[in-house]
Amino acid sequence: MTAPQQLHEMGVAALGRALAGGATSSEEVVRALLARIEAQRALGAFLHVDAEGALAGARAADAQRARGDAGRLLGVPIAHKDVFVTAGMPTTAGSKMLAGYASPFDATVVARAAAAGMVCLGKTNLSEFAYSGLGLNPCFGTPVFAHEGGHDRAPGGSSSGAALAVALGCGPLAMGTDTAGSVRIPAAFNGLVGYRASRGRYCLQGVFALAPSLDTLGPLALSVGDCMALDRVLRGLTDDGHANASPAADLRNQVFCTD
Repeated sequence: MTAPQQLHEMGVAALGRALAGGATSSEEVVRALLARIEAQRALGAFLHVDAEGALAGARAADAQRARGDAGRLLGVPIAHKDVFVTAGMPTTAGSKMLAGYASPFDATVVARAAAAGMVCLGKTNLSEFAYSGLGLNPCFGTPVFAHEGGHDRAPGGSSSGAALAVALGCGPLAMGTDTAGSVRIPAAFNGLVGYRASRGRYCLQGVFALAPSLDTLGPLALSVGDCMALDRVLRGLTDDGHANASPAADLRNQVFCTD
């Protein structure tokens, strides 16, 4: 088995190889990341951690792999900015105004990641209603990254917690949103790759909007390759690059929900 202290340093490709080769299991990976999230809790990257759900998802992924049915991202952990609605977890959009809100369904992006066997660790912090390039949040506290020298730094926003979670090794991938830099700014502040997808590339259904005519979605990750791997999943592509067959009605609905 892979030493737990190494798991948090792995990107998607390395984790995929370790999982496929039996060097580790999804449950081992998730347990290591949950421990790291707990150890870094004071830095405020996460608003909600679903430890029980993540472990259940990891065990399901391991069982699926044991049956010989394994996609590229099966068992790989992911976190979602807390503007993506998720069934069974709170969704606040970074504001106390939404305290107690619980969605009965998953955002399309969340559902597609789950369908690929990815394991959701929880929901990450952000600027209130995704409105701030610095990542400040007066409601739940501003995530901070202690860089060299011990000085707390603004994380960049609005996908502040998503960036910090990846930068701190609390997960290899996190989904964010970008209206005027909300993926790119925190990626730059934290030394990550942030991909701002073009409008219509990913479905916006189930995402709390800042500006519906301008909002886009995108991952924060350790490498371009990691962003590409998630992009394939979110667009419904197979590992060989071909689109999965879908009825025409489904394709029409997918296009409609991205407008």
